[in-house]
Amino acid sequence: MLAKRIIPCLDVKGGRTVKGTNFVNLREAGDPVELGRTYSEQGADELVFLDITASHEGRKTFTDMVARVARELSIPFTVGGGINELADVARMLDAGADKVSVNSAALRNPQLVGDIASHFGSQVCVVAIDARCTDGNWECYLNGGRVPTGRGLFDWAREVADRGAGEILFTSMNHDGVKQGFANDALARLSDELPIPVIASGGAGAMQHFADAFTVGRADAALAASVFHFGEIAIPELKQYLRAQGICVRI
Repeated sequence: MLAKRIIPCLDVKGGRTVKGTNFVNLREAGDPVELGRTYSEQGADELVFLDITASHEGRKTFTDMVARVARELSIPFTVGGGINELADVARMLDAGADKVSVNSAALRNPQLVGDIASHFGSQVCVVAIDARCTDGNWECYLNGGRVPTGRGLFDWAREVADRGAGEILFTSMNHDGVKQGFANDALARLSDELPIPVIASGGAGAMQHFADAFTVGRADAALAASVFHFGEIAIPELKQYLRAQGICVRI
């Protein structure tokens, strides 16, 4: 059985880590370099770095910041935000990223997913999907949750898997920052329908929520931000808790 992964996420704006609720009301959470080093030392399985306003503001991810974080890590490192073309992917990999996350650019140009997979390998291509559920229907959003697309979550996830994505990072906008648990029903459907790993994002508030994402939601990994940034959950204790629940994690 593959070990389930615990992934802290650094949402970065203006060079500082921030965290909000339902994608708004951001508050500062610390220096990305220091946080990255801490999480690597604490036993996180991977780290995700998202320049959350890059697509909205039409600029590139902070390459220097990525390089500074990468130097502090001994774990796989995924970078997203403002990645629109293969040159952006190459620049992030050169700066020390192991994977890139694409979201808005993939929705606008789905061929980008296949291009990244064919040039750099599927393992490099993580497709992030921000979706909101309204009246039982999940819709994908662009530009950090600002722009509805009319694309359905499950259809889009199947399409990018077919195009060569290596993983799906699914964030429920309804659950983001609310700390009431992940969108486990949607996660379970994604896990059933997709041949690639699914990362759960949005809703972590307690250790049990991670256990539920892995058992009820059948996710391959669980990503969280504020519960780690503000010291509400420590990664070593979380992993011991999950192992006590019979969930396979790396200690």
